[in-house]
Amino acid sequence: MSEINLTLDPSGDAAAQAPAAPALTLNPEGETEKKPEAPAVDLNEQLLNDAEKKVVDDFAKKIDIRDSTQVLQYGAAAQKNVAAFSSSALNKVSTKDLGEVGDTLSSLVVQLKNNAPGEQKKRSFFSRNKVKLDEMKAQYSKAEANVDEVTKILEQHQVALMKDVAMLDQMYDLNQQYYKELTMYILAGKKKLKEVREGELAELRKKAETSGRQEDAEAYNDLANMVNRFEKKLHDLELTRTISIQMGPQTRLLQNNDTLMIEKIQTSLVNTIPLWKSQMVLALGLERSRQATAAQTAVTDMTNDLLKKNAEMLHMGTVATAKEAERSIVDIETLQHTNQELISTLDEVISIQQEGSQKRKEAEAELGRIEGELKQKLLSLRG
Repeated sequence: MSEINLTLDPSGDAAAQAPAAPALTLNPEGETEKKPEAPAVDLNEQLLNDAEKKVVDDFAKKIDIRDSTQVLQYGAAAQKNVAAFSSSALNKVSTKDLGEVGDTLSSLVVQLKNNAPGEQKKRSFFSRNKVKLDEMKAQYSKAEANVDEVTKILEQHQVALMKDVAMLDQMYDLNQQYYKELTMYILAGKKKLKEVREGELAELRKKAETSGRQEDAEAYNDLANMVNRFEKKLHDLELTRTISIQMGPQTRLLQNNDTLMIEKIQTSLVNTIPLWKSQMVLALGLERSRQATAAQTAVTDMTNDLLKKNAEMLHMGTVATAKEAERSIVDIETLQHTNQELISTLDEVISIQQEGSQKRKEAEAELGRIEGELKQKLLSLRG
């Protein structure tokens, strides 16, 4: 650890920044459990090594409780560093918070899920297998390009997180240094406070009680007030020291979160993405195999269909030929029909001839009657 120099001049630059950790609990129900109280830590010089003890002793001699400005600014430099450290830690948590990394990992999961083998739409073999394979390749190529882009972003996050982890190590060391400085300021102040109380303040009290003079009482009261103000200042430093103590585990928690995320990203880069790409190659190979099997099945089915249809056509043609070969030149049915028609025709001719003969006979008789009537009429005209 670097040498710590205590100062009564609070001016100076703020130091590096550290993150605050989220509140954690092992009891989500909110029920409080009784726990044994931890022993209080006694703030004494046993926390320091010999060199630091000497620095505290020498610095305590320089403290002037009567100097209001010095009391006001006592330990302000260390407080300023811790305040800047805490503020920057909060800013780091609020601006990063691993949200962007989480979104990127979620995007990767969506890409892998939407383009995983088995998610392809089912089509028949006769819907242009080559087109389907080309579409499948194009889809995988597009997905692979998207995954490569996400991979690049994840690698950038990983590098940034690794830098953060290294920075948090530096911040942790700085916080340890601030904690030590505050401890030394407090111990030096308490040493001076004890010295004044047991020395000058006790003497002024005794003097005021002995003399009974107003000015002696006022001198005692003024110094007592100064001692009280300095004691409050030391209390403020103790509060700041407690914050610095808490910043240590908070820094480690955030650093652990970053490390876990680095490992998660590494798992995705080393295992998940290569596995998906190998599955993509298998999927394309399976698709080609499926298409070859479907093509062979189609050929076999077509061969069987042709054989069946040819057999049916051969059967029909052979039977028809045999029937035709066994037929007479003229079917008996045709001769029977012709004969019936001929007989019917002859019957009709005979009937017509008979009817005609009868009508001629009737006509001859009628003609004779007509002739007789005519002769009779002529004879009646002569008489």
